[in-house]
Amino acid sequence: MKRRVVSIWFQRLPSERVLRARPVDGPFAVTLSEGNHDRLHDLNREAESQGLERGMGLADARAYVPDLVTRPADIDADRRFLVMLARWATRYTPHAGLDGEDGLVLDITGASHLFGGEAAMLEDMKARLSRARLSSKIGIADTRGAAWALAHFAPGIAPEGKTSAALGPLSVSALRIDEKTATALKRLGLNTIADMTALPRATLARRFDMALIARLEQALGTRGEAISPLSEPPHYGVRMSFPEPIGLVDDVMAALSRLLDTLCLRLKNREAGARAITLSVERVDQTRQTVTLRLARPMRDATRILRLFERPVGEIDAGFGIERIRLEARGVEGLPAEQIGEGGLVEGEALDDLVTRLGARIGLDNIVRFQPVASHIPERGFTENPAAYGRVDAEWRMDHPRPLRMFPPEPVTSDAARRPPSRFSWRRMRFETAASSGPERIAPEWWRPDEAWRSGLRDYWRVETRQGLRLWMFHTPQAPGWFVHGLFA
Repeated sequence: MKRRVVSIWFQRLPSERVLRARPVDGPFAVTLSEGNHDRLHDLNREAESQGLERGMGLADARAYVPDLVTRPADIDADRRFLVMLARWATRYTPHAGLDGEDGLVLDITGASHLFGGEAAMLEDMKARLSRARLSSKIGIADTRGAAWALAHFAPGIAPEGKTSAALGPLSVSALRIDEKTATALKRLGLNTIADMTALPRATLARRFDMALIARLEQALGTRGEAISPLSEPPHYGVRMSFPEPIGLVDDVMAALSRLLDTLCLRLKNREAGARAITLSVERVDQTRQTVTLRLARPMRDATRILRLFERPVGEIDAGFGIERIRLEARGVEGLPAEQIGEGGLVEGEALDDLVTRLGARIGLDNIVRFQPVASHIPERGFTENPAAYGRVDAEWRMDHPRPLRMFPPEPVTSDAARRPPSRFSWRRMRFETAASSGPERIAPEWWRPDEAWRSGLRDYWRVETRQGLRLWMFHTPQAPGWFVHGLFA
């Protein structure tokens, strides 16, 4: 059986991927930073029709098209999207793989008749991709190189055994060679592939490298070229059926323990951990209940995961009995082996377990942790990040103590100058100062505009009052006045 290959070229993959999620009317482009410059990485038809092109500087593009809408490019997201398209293409053949950064290659040998022939298959591909709002050009030929050439220079079908005739009129650039080699060939008068095939290979080899000969022979089919199908991602799911329905929590936990052992061993063999584990139970009345345990960090410890399942399993309504349970790991990430500390836990695991337990009640997204930020401005010295998806990488620097609670500065009624007042009023209450320490002078960060710090320097004092409160107060020397900024514990 003659080998047949399909090449699909997505002309505007980066921009159309973004526009599928957030449509834009008018000229649009995605930009890529190169050094200190932003350049157009990809653009839609409207932007191209107004004279813009890939590689143009963003400043120049805006000078030509002031209403140009842009988004930053995401190369990794483009790659993931292309992988998703490759999985979609397996509906035509299991031998579907990636072809560069913007294309797919499919080995459809013996598969086209299932779709009514190659022409019908090509039309079906184009129609489905068009409905998905993706621009594509498709070529079908005997070889991978010939299919690529057709997709990029003359979309269509090259009949079986007619590869040379189909490629002959095409430019030498259709051989997947770099621009420098293509320019050199054209300077010698070799403008088309037919011009090259008319020359002896030895003549070409003396003038150019063997890579050019390889590309020519791969396109014409005299040299083989493999197609690497996209490998299926490993599946992390296990299930168990029972000869008799079960309903007791202990029975479900016992079955869950056995499934977790198998699942976690599978994860361990691949040095991976699960971010979430879904438990599905099927009852005898054909209804299904699903419980998803979201974990604060990738995990594959069956004993710890089983303990975290105790509460969700206790809330399952077994009805007339459960006849089948299924366990699936989701959000699988790499998890290499780590050194175990005291108590048999890796550092931080106990806190992660607590976050997981709390997250099961109120949601993981509602649990945050503070992350230190390099700034001496108190309000900017930290950020709040989701506890389940961040780690405290930097060290907390505590050169000067900070209050447990901070709030917008509140003025104090006092006539004191630079030293903390012995008596003052705050929040309609009168206070007497028992002790104080300071000052700690903090200057505004002039490179960051901040309305709250427009008053200038602040001299901070820690003030203990006879009424029991420990206040964090500051004085503004350039505009005399006292304020309370926080409360110590």
